[in-house]
Amino acid sequence: MYEIKENRRRLKDGTEISTYTRDVVSCNILEVEAGTTGYRGGDTGHGGRTYFRIKDAACTDMDIHVIRDRFGDAEGFEVMLGGDCELETMIRALKFITKVLEEEAQEVYD
Repeated sequence: MYEIKENRRRLKDGTEISTYTRDVVSCNILEVEAGTTGYRGGDTGHGGRTYFRIKDAACTDMDIHVIRDRFGDAEGFEVMLGGDCELETMIRALKFITKVLEEEAQEVYD
């Protein structure tokens, strides 16, 4: 099994959230962190906050590109991976992110 660590993170807007981190290990290693305040009933002015991070901890062939509009504002991002292990670890990383966000969002409704 793998160790999951609970953390506190302050976002750029000052919001503090609980996040959960784990390593996804194969021939490469990804460090994955995710958290959310859950639903808060609004848009960015009044709604919840969600955060996730995927970091190369060892030997990951990965390239990330931020997609910007003509004003320089971020519109999205692209991730390119090289290798079979990168595919495997990214699938596990995204599943972990999904699990954390679903569980944390559900706590608001319980």
